This record gives sequence, C-alpha cells and structure tokens, in this order.
Amino acid sequence: MVFAAELVHGYLIKRYKRFLADVKLDTGETVVAHCTNSGSMTSCIENGAEVYLSPVTDPARKTRFTWEMIKINGEWVGINTANPNRLAFEAISEGKIPGLTGYTKVVREVTFGDSRFDIYAENETEKCFVEVKNVTMKEGNYALFPDAITTRGQKHLNTLVEVKASGMRAVMLYVVQRMDIEIFGPAINIDPDYSKMLRKATESGVEIIVMQAKVTPFKIEFVRKLPVQL
Repeated sequence: MVFAAELVHGYLIKRYKRFLADVKLDTGETVVAHCTNSGSMTSCIENGAEVYLSPVTDPARKTRFTWEMIKINGEWVGINTANPNRLAFEAISEGKIPGLTGYTKVVREVTFGDSRFDIYAENETEKCFVEVKNVTMKEGNYALFPDAITTRGQKHLNTLVEVKASGMRAVMLYVVQRMDIEIFGPAINIDPDYSKMLRKATESGVEIIVMQAKVTPFKIEFVRKLPVQL
C-alpha cells in the first residue's frame, strides 16, 4: 500500500479526546490531526516522538491532517486503523496473503446477518468473509489485541461463527503494524470476554491469520505471517 500523497513530518505534542492530536510540524507550526484509532493506544503513545501525517484535501473536514504513524524505539508504528483494510484488500486481491489466495472476486464492506465485514472473497469452490483488525499493542515480544474493551469486536466474532456454520469460510485477519514483535495473542487482561470468544470461535472453525506489516513514510507492506498463541 503506497501513500497517495507525500506525508508531513512532525512531533507529537499530545493526543486528547481520543480522536485528536496536537502535532508540531518541522516548519514550527502546530496543527491538529485526526486520530482514527479509538483505542487506548497502549505502547504506541510517546509525547515528543516523531510522527507522520497525511494531508487532507476534503474541504468539509475540520482537521487538515490524519495521523498515520509514530516512531517508537526507532521503529515506525502504524496507527491509522483504516490502512489495514486497504492493505488487506490489495493483498488478497493479488494473492499475497498465505492461506488467502486463489480468489477471483474480492470486494469490500459486505454484510452478513447483523454485521458488516471488511472483505468478502470467493471463487468457484468457496465463499469467504474476512474481518480485519489493526494491532499496535506490544507487551514483550507479543502483539496483543484488543487494547481496550471491544463489544463490536465480540459481535464480529459471533457473526463469523454464524458464517462458518452456514458453510462458508470465516477468517479473522489481524494486521500488526509494527516490526518489534514475534508472536500474536489476545489481550486477556484488557478484554477477557473477547479472549474467551476468540478461542471459542476458533473451536467453531473460524480461522485466525496474523500478518506483520512494515510501516514506512512511503508505504506499508506485509512481510510475514506470525504465529498465534491463544
């Protein structure tokens, strides 16, 4: 996934009201950027850290920038929750995710039951619903999800179980937007209900695929599939 426009460099002053961040640009100007991540952003917030913003061309937007990434311990961490969906769509369309290849039709935002999933893919032999989640939380060498209680995430797991029960393929795709981890697991201490539901979903046939992505100011690309420990 290549960024459509050149990103703007600056330094994080503070994040507040969940969806806003004050950033000091290299020009010395202080701007307000939109933060798409509604979670706690545990382990990827550091005031004074380098950040990159994407400029917004929509005149209706109140904020002129969207916060894309932050440098933590010398590595870029992608915090824009919209990017994993785009990255996953491109990769599945091009057959670049192990275990999610061979689809002749790939579309975004498709409803099943009372849930809307990020990606639907099919070929002559199977139909597949994929829900994509952004992962930024780090603990030791683990990437953990979620970083805040997520009732929406629990709902998606329940519906994926229904998808599987209906005879179709159901996949949870976690996109880890940082390179300083080695394994993925649920954040049991943050949302124990989600963790239990994730294990139950896998027992019902829901698949877990975790892809690690390298984030740079120019592009985001998948580099490897990560092991999972539930």
